[in-house]
Amino acid sequence: MMLLCDFHIHTKYSDGSVELRRTIDLFGQAGFDVIAITDHVVNSDNSIGKLAHRFRLSIRENNFDEYISSIRQEAERAIDKYGMLVIPGVEISKNYLSSYKSAHILLIDIKEFIPACWSYEMIFLEAKEQDALIVACHPHHTTDIARDTLFLWNNRDKYAKYIDAWEIANRDDVFNVISLKKYPYIANSDFHKTRHLYSWKTLLNCEKNIESVKNCIRHNKGVAITLFRN
Repeated sequence: MMLLCDFHIHTKYSDGSVELRRTIDLFGQAGFDVIAITDHVVNSDNSIGKLAHRFRLSIRENNFDEYISSIRQEAERAIDKYGMLVIPGVEISKNYLSSYKSAHILLIDIKEFIPACWSYEMIFLEAKEQDALIVACHPHHTTDIARDTLFLWNNRDKYAKYIDAWEIANRDDVFNVISLKKYPYIANSDFHKTRHLYSWKTLLNCEKNIESVKNCIRHNKGVAITLFRN
């Protein structure tokens, strides 16, 4: 039986509109098997990032432990109540005025804080050290996101070796360029609002535990996508 999964979910810990506990209940009641909570860690080295930090739209080093602890507490409740596996993560968000400089990266099963203002190589190597899954999210042109994040796609020859999977679909967008390059793929909602529950998702043919999920995505065998509708 395939596991229904979503690995790109935001809560009120960053710029999501739904509290963490309510988010867990929404996905649990909808029958999901595996989800990752991935609130933003935004770069603070420019005016865009400084605004995100001022308005508390980013996980910061001084609240990261609380954030991870809250997810782990909710994960215990989720497995007991819904049989749903919840994995802690973040979305490293390098935001610039130019879409060609901007990039967002999911780090799933992260253990220690990684700043978004580090270089890409430092971020990737530290994520590998933590055995976190690295996913390039919305890597091409989108219809529903304020600013495209094209840096990783445009520099794929340099950075693809670090990336475990690319989002082939995000919310209602499908990026056929990922399939043309035959990159490992997953599909996610980029959940910020309740209505985003109904969007592209990942199906995995593996056991319901963190290591099996990460290995399934990395090897990209037994992976499919589905458009989840009400």
